[in-house]
Amino acid sequence: MKAWPNVKLSELLQFANEAVPVRRDQSYPNFGIYSFARGLFAKPDIDGMKTSASTLYRVCAGNFIYSRLFAFEGSYGLVDEVFDGHYISNEYPSFTMDRTRLEPGFIKAYFQLPRVWQAIAMGSKGVGSRRIRVQPDQVLAHCIPLPTLAKQQTIVARLDVLTEKTRQLEAHLDAVERDAEHLLALRFRDAIANVPLRTMAEVAPLIRREQSIDLNSSYLELGIRSFGKGTFHKPPLSGGDVGTKRLFRIEPGDLLFSNVFAWEGAIAIAQAEDAGRFGSHRFISCVPDRRLTSADFLRYYFLTDEGMLKIGEASPGGAGRNRTLGLEKLMAIEIPMPSLATQKTFDFLQADIAALKAKHAAIRKANAALLPATLERVFQSGVAAHA
Repeated sequence: MKAWPNVKLSELLQFANEAVPVRRDQSYPNFGIYSFARGLFAKPDIDGMKTSASTLYRVCAGNFIYSRLFAFEGSYGLVDEVFDGHYISNEYPSFTMDRTRLEPGFIKAYFQLPRVWQAIAMGSKGVGSRRIRVQPDQVLAHCIPLPTLAKQQTIVARLDVLTEKTRQLEAHLDAVERDAEHLLALRFRDAIANVPLRTMAEVAPLIRREQSIDLNSSYLELGIRSFGKGTFHKPPLSGGDVGTKRLFRIEPGDLLFSNVFAWEGAIAIAQAEDAGRFGSHRFISCVPDRRLTSADFLRYYFLTDEGMLKIGEASPGGAGRNRTLGLEKLMAIEIPMPSLATQKTFDFLQADIAALKAKHAAIRKANAALLPATLERVFQSGVAAHA
């Protein structure tokens, strides 16, 4: 089949920013544009009394719009009805389009391709920096492969169906995971009902495995993500760079706390792949007594509302790095301690749900790649057969 003709956007788009003088007694509804072609989002109104701008620009539904500053990373979109009549600065050029030749959904789909943003931005000064600005003439000079309007509409309709199916799949996976988390919470509530309390010092005491530093060696450091997101690997640190810093060896199965960010969930279990890594004095390693409890059970408890409250109480201070988890206070925290058999049953359920989420993660990855791959096939081939 014949390739689609390449048409300059200057033939299809017309500059449409409607200048409006700013009045101090008015406020102006405003929006921004997400990077990576993810659409528009509401921003606080612009206060005429507070803004330094003397002129704003009113946009209409159906306009094609972009951010000069972030176009290089895909800050393009269409103004929908929600943002009709909103106001933006001159950093956001907008355009009407020739609807006899161009379907709005078609140009929206085209501008989801990273290679398009990159091609347009190539002539801009400061490419690769946050100071880059893509000017309207660069956008208008770009050529788009353009099939007939009817074919565009067919492509858009099929892409819309695909988009909806991927959204439905994501929603289904989210719902399944919410139900699983709810089940886990109920099982945990039942497991700890009316059970004795034991201190951390009794069930998972602190351990320090200090490492002697060789200036000619390197040391692999470990990090802990906040919000219960696990561990991550830091770049190697040379013995010379360690300096006077103390390092402590971490072993798989350790229950780890970041003493400065435990209050926001920087609590994790060292995994097999973390073997041979080290943490600074800011890392607290606790080793559960396997006759009494497990790292998985303790980690779950500390990430519950009740557990986080106790961690917060043991981390005095203001915010951020000023909130330091005290070692003695951590060891004094009392934890509900059901029988080991009950804990193991709960841990098996945790493991099953973790496996479910891992399977879902693979599905989500494939699902997220489906639409971009389809768009690439459509526009790279430039023929209607791929619509």
